Amino acid sequence: MPWTAAEVAHRAASDSERIAWVDEDDLLLGGVMRSEFRQRHLRGRGTYILLFNSAGLLCVHRRTLSKALYPGYWDMAAGGMVLEDESYAESAARELAEELGICDCVLVEQAHFRYDAAESRLWCRVYSTVSDAPLVLQPEEVLEARFIPIEEALAEAQHLPYCPDSLAALQRYLAAIA
Repeated sequence: MPWTAAEVAHRAASDSERIAWVDEDDLLLGGVMRSEFRQRHLRGRGTYILLFNSAGLLCVHRRTLSKALYPGYWDMAAGGMVLEDESYAESAARELAEELGICDCVLVEQAHFRYDAAESRLWCRVYSTVSDAPLVLQPEEVLEARFIPIEEALAEAQHLPYCPDSLAALQRYLAAIA
């Protein structure tokens, strides 16, 4: 499927963003452009926001095919890379508003962990929030979204492509609330 003009423009703008670059202990080393960040396989900071409705259902969404990482995969969390001049909390609020259109909600920090995979090396903060506001999907990043029980999301992850980093974030959340 070809990318839309908006997706191409968004991808170009995204590649020029300056990402927080951190060391093995999550100490800020500076900022680098997203494109350089990927090329050099640096460690960064990422946020994961688990959005629940008041019925306790988790919002899962499918990523667009133009995403550099995990295109077309299902995601258990809104979120993304922390920018050079942002805190984790600022990034989480920005990402939730951008991707799903949810603003002005209370974000509760649930976990802080290191994630290491061949395609991604991150220090991660997991947040949760509850909102019944209507979703406004960012068309450059999100194809569709739905609310389902956590158990259903975990079962789907056994046979559908789900982002492994957001699955790790959900598992940390579940451990934190146990």
